[in-house]
Parts: sequence; structure tokens; C-alpha cells
Amino acid sequence: MEQRKIPSLKLDYIMVLALGGLLIIGLVMVTSSSMVVAQHSYGNSFYFIIRQGIFAVIGLSFILLMLTIPTQYWQNIGATWLITGLILLILVLIPGIGHVVNGSRRWIIFGPIAIQVSELVKLCAVMYVSGYLCRHAQEVKNSLKGIIKPVFALGMMGTLLLMEPDFGATVVMFMTALGMMFMAGARLRWFYLLIILAILSAGLLIVFSPYRMARFLGFLNPWSDQLGTGYQLSQSLIAFGRGGIFGVGLGNSVQKLFYLPEAYTDFVMAIIAEELGALGILLVLGLFGILVWRGMMIGKRAHVQYEWFDAYCAYGLTFWLALQVVVNAGVNMGLLPTKGLTLPFISYGGSSLVVDCMAVGILMRIDLQNQLRSYNTVIEKMAKRTIKID
Repeated sequence: MEQRKIPSLKLDYIMVLALGGLLIIGLVMVTSSSMVVAQHSYGNSFYFIIRQGIFAVIGLSFILLMLTIPTQYWQNIGATWLITGLILLILVLIPGIGHVVNGSRRWIIFGPIAIQVSELVKLCAVMYVSGYLCRHAQEVKNSLKGIIKPVFALGMMGTLLLMEPDFGATVVMFMTALGMMFMAGARLRWFYLLIILAILSAGLLIVFSPYRMARFLGFLNPWSDQLGTGYQLSQSLIAFGRGGIFGVGLGNSVQKLFYLPEAYTDFVMAIIAEELGALGILLVLGLFGILVWRGMMIGKRAHVQYEWFDAYCAYGLTFWLALQVVVNAGVNMGLLPTKGLTLPFISYGGSSLVVDCMAVGILMRIDLQNQLRSYNTVIEKMAKRTIKID
């Protein structure tokens, strides 16, 4: 008997190259944008880049780990994703457990490790909604009730996120879920209704929160209060203006010298614009575009193979990364109100970098499973043809 040859599964080298490019740019830009602050605050110019390098190694290790775990395992967990997210969000709000930084209670400290809960919660939300859309596919397509159930569950998570507060993570989570429901075939009239309700809810949250209202007004006209509510945005826009097309050169940014707050985290894109110019921004956005394109293709292949969990999971993870890039870029360019969202794979931050790598690792695992299913399908067709000939 002829022994069946084991198929040679290959990683998506285009996705790998895009991810590698983003990680390298991230390490370079964190180094450039943080050295002065690190020397002033810690007496070590390389304090942040050493930590970011460690986070990058951990993130790459998690990619390898995700490649070994079948997505069926994540699907079997089911509602555990929702429960885990809610428990984390409750824990971070408890004084003594949750750690406060810049007025926001978003971190849980484990010794030298600080975990930003909202990053893990976004992953939990995507996995929970993916499982729900599989279990209730017909209900989602045929009744409003099928849409309201996950929205209510995410509403509980969103409420807890707003108590931290983390408005940006809440917006990304809900928009990602809406995108996943759209891909699952939810009727457009219900989809539009949810979008209208989301916009109204966001408007009310801004109107009834003096802090968010001040940020919103500062976004509308940052130059009216350059030293107050519009300070961060005006400094970011100055960085973009100084950079021009080719930039002032790597390491030559002026805005990172204590002018632009959070220059190595939320506003690292402004430093990229200043030092590398519009060409640097186009390179970064191009790499993200490749990553999003490959992620959507992975989801489409799983969709064609009727592997619904894999498809919705791939769509959700891709939407999440894409939305976070759009929001971060919009904030840096003055197109959106200021929010505390990092630029995936580039901004300084261990939790965001590791969780983003986990997301890409899951995408790569889905891609390998797609390849294996395609191979098995070809083998089955060949076997049927052989039987007919015999």
C-alpha cells in the first residue's frame, strides 16, 4: 500500500515579512522617541527599549505557541471567554488590585509585570463573538434577538471598561463586533440600527462627561487652547508639519524632547512623521495594509471552506487590528478626538505587543488549518476518481 505523503504546510511569508517590518520599525522608533525621557526618569537611556525588546521576544514566543493550538480548542471554551473578560474587568476596578496610571485604573500588577486588562479583553470579545456567531448562526441572520444577545454581553464589558475609564478600547471592541456580525450575514436594517445606537451612545458619553467633552472640544480646535486641552494634539500636528515628505532624520525629533506627551506610546506615529516624514508614514501604513489584507484572505478561505469559527475569528482579529491602527492614526493626525490607544506592534507597551502577537499567531494557525483542509479535499477527490476508474 502506498503511504500517503504528509502535506508541507507553509507560513504566509508575506504576513511574516509585514509583521517583521512593523516589529523592527517599532523597536527603532521606541528607541528614538524614548531615550531622552528614559535618561531623565530612570538614568538609563535604553530603559524602555530593553523592556520592549523583552516584550517582543515574549510576543514572538506566543506566536509560536498559538501555532501549536488548534482553533477548535478556542471554540470549545465558548462562553468562558466572556466570563474571563468580565472577571478581569472587575478585578482591575478593585482598589489594591487595579493599578492607577494618569487617572485611569487599567493595569493589574504581578510583581514586575503590569498587564493592561483592556488588551486581553479585546481578544476575549473577539473569541466570544466568534463562538456565538457559530452557535446561533440562523438566529443572527433571521431575528433581532440574535443580535441583541451578544450586544448586551459586550455592553456589560463596555460598561466596566468605561469605569476605568477606557473609551477607546470600548469603541474598538464594539466596532469589531459589529463588523463580525456583518460578515455573519446580519440583516442590514438591524446593522444600521446598531450603528445609530452606537453613535448616539458615544455622543451621550461625551456630552455627560466633562473630561471627554474637553477632549472633544480640544480636538475641534486645538489651537484655541494650545497649552490646555489642545496641547497634545497641537504638538502632534507640529511634529507632522516639521517632518514634511522626507522627515528631519532618524533621532532628530524635537517634539520628543518633553514637548509631546506619550511620544513613545500613543503618539509614536507623530514622531515617525517628524523623523521619517510622509514616506515613513506611508511605509508603516503599507505594512499594516498588507497585514490586514492577508488576514482578510485567511478569513475568506475559512469562509469558503464553511469553517465558520475560523472565518469569524480571522475577520474579528483583522478588524480589531485595523480599527486600532485607524483610530491611532486618526488621533495623531487630528482626525479623531484624543484616545489612549497604542499603535499595534510599534508603540511601547508589553500588554499590547504580546496580545497583538497572539492575535497574529492565531491568524497564522487558521491559515495552516486552511491549507490542511484544502489538501485533504484534494486527496478525497483523487480517491473518488480512483474508485470510479476501478
